Amino acid sequence: MDLVTLSDIEQAQQRLRGLVRHTPLLPFDLPELPGESVYLKPESLQPIGSFKIRGAGNRILALSAEERARGVLAYSSGNHAQGVAYAARQLGMQATIIMPTNAPQVKVAATRALGAEVILYDPALEKREAVAARLLAGAAYPPVLVPPFDDAYVIAGQGTVGLEIFEDLPAVELVLAPVGGGGLLSGVAAALKALKPSVKIIGVEPELAADAQASFRQGRVVEWAAADTNRTLADGVRTLALSERTFQHLRQHADDVITVSEAELRAAARRLLLEARLVIEPTAALPLAALLRHRASLPPSQHTVLILSGGNADPATLIKLLRD
Repeated sequence: MDLVTLSDIEQAQQRLRGLVRHTPLLPFDLPELPGESVYLKPESLQPIGSFKIRGAGNRILALSAEERARGVLAYSSGNHAQGVAYAARQLGMQATIIMPTNAPQVKVAATRALGAEVILYDPALEKREAVAARLLAGAAYPPVLVPPFDDAYVIAGQGTVGLEIFEDLPAVELVLAPVGGGGLLSGVAAALKALKPSVKIIGVEPELAADAQASFRQGRVVEWAAADTNRTLADGVRTLALSERTFQHLRQHADDVITVSEAELRAAARRLLLEARLVIEPTAALPLAALLRHRASLPPSQHTVLILSGGNADPATLIKLLRD
């Protein structure tokens, strides 16, 4: 299996111009970490409030005219759904999105508002891949499937986050990013390791959904049950397993995958809401939670970047985080 290259990611960056925003690096003061400059990469500022527009947009913009005429199909708990729906709308295409019944309602509503047809399924009863296969098998003119992470174009699109980090901060030494299916971490690691091999790239998961860490440690793809991953507040990383494609990217480019507790995740989310004054969803707080918990065991760094993956939080969740 060929891995995504720096050239692939640079082509994605050119393709995405006009669709994706170059998000800034925001200095974030952490008094408990003197001597370390920490920067936030707020992908919550994208048009759909998430980095997912990058991968979805790159995949859809690369489609042929015949493929665009057939429309696109995707499955997602929310942010990829919005990325696909947004890119499809920009190109005047039909989008159908398969979403779990436990997806945040704010994400379901936003996907529908972007013009996509939403089909709900119960994740306790079936896998989203099976739902997609059934829909594709029954279609006379099947739409093009746009996976959330198991696709070279999607990974290359997510890798543009890494290009931007290096453009804005060539001195970067450590980058922490959430990891669910592994598309973001794969792309960012592929980009940064090609540009600056000394950069350390760390993925972060909740303890309650640590399938990627298990895979990284055991040297094979490990799958968790939906009943387990659904326990975490970080709905953006409830993916049951990496794909073989993202697993190979992580083995090649990532330095480690670490975990945090739900209490640490909530505390980090509150700090970002109150101190960074950014609207973020719980998943986006994983990197800060990991930096605060694991600083002593992480690689030394004077210039650290935390990728905030998105800001599509349910209002009720934000209220609860601020009250806790």
